Amino acid sequence: MISESQILRGKILIVDDLEDNVVLLTRLLSGGGYLEVSSTTDSSQVSELHLINHYDLILLDLNMPGMDGFQVMENLKQIETDGYIPVLVVTAQPEHKVRALKAGARDFVSKPFDLTEVLARVRNMLEVRLLHREARQLYARVLAEQAASERLVKEVPSAIAAQLEAGTPAPGAAELISGSYAEVMVLFTDIMEFTRFAEGSSANVLTGVLDSLSTRFDQVADSGGFERRTAVGDAYLAAMGLPDALAARSIHAAKLAVGLTAAMDRFNGHTRCKVKVGIGLAPAAEPARTQSFEL
Repeated sequence: MISESQILRGKILIVDDLEDNVVLLTRLLSGGGYLEVSSTTDSSQVSELHLINHYDLILLDLNMPGMDGFQVMENLKQIETDGYIPVLVVTAQPEHKVRALKAGARDFVSKPFDLTEVLARVRNMLEVRLLHREARQLYARVLAEQAASERLVKEVPSAIAAQLEAGTPAPGAAELISGSYAEVMVLFTDIMEFTRFAEGSSANVLTGVLDSLSTRFDQVADSGGFERRTAVGDAYLAAMGLPDALAARSIHAAKLAVGLTAAMDRFNGHTRCKVKVGIGLAPAAEPARTQSFEL
């Protein structure tokens, strides 16, 4: 969640060709507790200033000489390539409100100013803007973790096999297995179509789903004897050393897979999410025979 202190530290730019309006809005926002308020009466400087300062909110007058507010918004779209321009338009002309919203503005305030309304709309817009930025950052981290998890799924079973065959630590295996095992079974799960799921979820929902599934899977793995486990993004991996024959190891790992599936079903039963996972088993002695299947 976005805290009150984060909102009050949001970067705000006031753009109006009338100095009196700039002074009024600056005093209003500073009196409301906002700490980073700047201004300009030259609309042609807005894009350059935004490139440098990355404002969280731009209070933009529409009726200005030279470059009007609509031209300013078109220029800002070249900077904010995701289509979200953090503009709160200021206008005395009611017919401009709908046009401004269609041009990309997120909200508007009317002249003459209702000071209480201005503060309320500024606060709401800053909160939405900061949540939008936080969600994008989380999504970028998720994509990076997904790439890392895909690498783990592809490389770790063969890395463990190489360690066991050579008797020396292989890159990427040391943190997943300790000691010396005669053989090892690796089990991994991966949320199906995770990118689509992440795009449609808020940061809080995404974090909650990953944490809840990882915790439930840990509980199942603890009871099943899998000694090394890790969760990376949307992937969950467990490794177990067993002195038994390959068939016995496979049966044991298959039981764990069933347990993980049951934990996932219980999770789906208590939430609105309908998560599907892919599960793979990799006997390190025969890494080329890794099997994966969708549950």
